Amino acid sequence: MPVDKHVLELEAAPSSSASGRSALVADLEGLFSEGGIRQRRRAHRRRSLSWVIAIRSANALRRLSDLLLALLLITVLCPVMLALLIAARLSGCGIRAQPRLGRWATHFRQYEFYFPSTPIFSHLAFAHTLPSLFNVLKGEMSFIGPRPASPDESFAEERTAWQRYNLRPGLLSLWWLRKRANIAYTSELGLDLEYIETNTLWGDLGIAMRAVPVAFFGGGANTAPPELHFLGVEIDNLTMAEASAQIVAFTRGDEPVQVCFVNADCVNIAFGNEDYRAILSQARLVLADGIGVRLAGTILNQNIRENINGTDMLPFLCAAAEQSGTSLYLLGGQPGVPEAVAQWMTDHYPGLKIAGHHHGFFAKEEEPAIVRAVRASGAGILLVAFGTPRQDAWIAAHREELGVKVSIGVGGLFDFYSGRIPRAPIWVRELGVEWMYRFYREPRRMWRRYFLGNAIFLYRVACERLRAHESHRTGGAAP
Repeated sequence: MPVDKHVLELEAAPSSSASGRSALVADLEGLFSEGGIRQRRRAHRRRSLSWVIAIRSANALRRLSDLLLALLLITVLCPVMLALLIAARLSGCGIRAQPRLGRWATHFRQYEFYFPSTPIFSHLAFAHTLPSLFNVLKGEMSFIGPRPASPDESFAEERTAWQRYNLRPGLLSLWWLRKRANIAYTSELGLDLEYIETNTLWGDLGIAMRAVPVAFFGGGANTAPPELHFLGVEIDNLTMAEASAQIVAFTRGDEPVQVCFVNADCVNIAFGNEDYRAILSQARLVLADGIGVRLAGTILNQNIRENINGTDMLPFLCAAAEQSGTSLYLLGGQPGVPEAVAQWMTDHYPGLKIAGHHHGFFAKEEEPAIVRAVRASGAGILLVAFGTPRQDAWIAAHREELGVKVSIGVGGLFDFYSGRIPRAPIWVRELGVEWMYRFYREPRRMWRRYFLGNAIFLYRVACERLRAHESHRTGGAAP
């Protein structure tokens, strides 16, 4: 404390240093005299008042922005909303007011369109919240904020959930954005709390700007088949949580299994590589990875539930393995890379067991020794980062002799977690353009895959859609 510091200095000052002692005495009198205490209190009040003014100014600016934008949109979209209301009324529907909880858990009614369940109106689902602009105008909602909850809705962690009521509910939320982008891996409450902790006016503007392309091109997966079938590849349509739990459950089984991630490039390879296609058909799990597969699912009316890739899955897998006591072996990457990944794992998951690691630059004659090392490690899960399709072929060739219950080909995962290659920021992933960031980082290696490969992939998917449409029209089997 200041008093201790000055007193110690006063006692430590030599007696011959009269000027120094006098200065310290003057400082003490200035700090702890009646006038000094009043001065410090006034300074504290000024700082507190400055913070209050700054916070209230920010809230007023946010509210003014909501008000002006709501007025503008209501004015511009009034003919559209009127046409939608007439169409809804003619179909026996209209506008309804749903009970919701607002800021400080106050009750209000959210206005929204409701349409009949017909194919024509199913394409207007995005417009059902347009009447909620009037809730924004009234100050009951904001453009950006947690999703408005109903009064009878409950959350798993009620005590923590109350924090979401510190802000007005929003027409758009961080959870909605990531759900549309198929990367809402954590709970809605978790994303709400993330938004509350990082809430800024510029952050809201960023969410609003990202919501525009995501609204048109994002998917989400309210209804989706359990399996996807296109271009000769079958994909298990799971969420991140389901896939992670399934992999850990496999470690308790009797047979060794293989797990593969499939993106557009993998499907292209499988299209012309019969051996790789056979490996995918024999794998226990094949998981959808990337915007290309999601677009294919949309074109073929097979919605992807979540974008599951090894890089995003690793934290979930580590947490589940730590809890179950399952150990991991890391194989692949440049020398030094698997060691760095193992260090990241132990730093973030201290209870996780790393059974061993080895880089991926080894000669053919070294393979038997590496297989023996993996088997001797007693690992339950093996992560192999050789790149597609080499990693999957290597796992398929050695699966029975590795002594590991689950072997997973993870591609470039090690490079990201070792820090050798930075990953795209979260806002880039929300927009579904992580591939552009990877091309920016490695243009020579990635241009062919992303520009030529993606074009070929989408052409093949479009052809499959046309064949399926023709088959459905004629009532026969697709050629």
